[in-house]
Amino acid sequence: MSVAPPTLREIYEAELPYVWNTLRRLGVPERHVEDVAHEVFMVVHRIRDSYDPTRPIRPWLFGISFRTASDFKKRAHFTREIYDPTAERIDSRPNAEALLHVVERRKWVHAALIELDDDLRVVFVLIDIDECSAPEAAATLGIPVNTVYSRLRRARARFEEAVRRVRGSEVVS
Repeated sequence: MSVAPPTLREIYEAELPYVWNTLRRLGVPERHVEDVAHEVFMVVHRIRDSYDPTRPIRPWLFGISFRTASDFKKRAHFTREIYDPTAERIDSRPNAEALLHVVERRKWVHAALIELDDDLRVVFVLIDIDECSAPEAAATLGIPVNTVYSRLRRARARFEEAVRRVRGSEVVS
């Protein structure tokens, strides 16, 4: 008995927030995320028949998002942007101080992710943020599992260094 693949609408409604966040983590500037997310779903529409519904959809979507973000960076006049936490949509939580800490931590994470090379960032995001296993990440990226582990180890070390640098520059400022 085969499982019917989800419709484009079902995928879009369920996974748009995931794709949106993935694109931001992959370094797509906030002002372009909506357009690039729509490009991702255009690709999903074109290749939906290649999706195996017996497997998790997020690694498949991550692969599409990664390639689309990479294509965007190649064709865009990509400039490094300075993260502006005031540009974030802030929900109205009662504890403003806690919210400030959350925004500050997001800023550190985003800045540190941007400093990672793409090959390290993609492995770090898949495993440490999206919680994929190393074999799933290897299959998604089409690379050996040992390469995934090697890149993850380097990515974690560089991420920690970048966070320390970002936090240190704010303390000095």
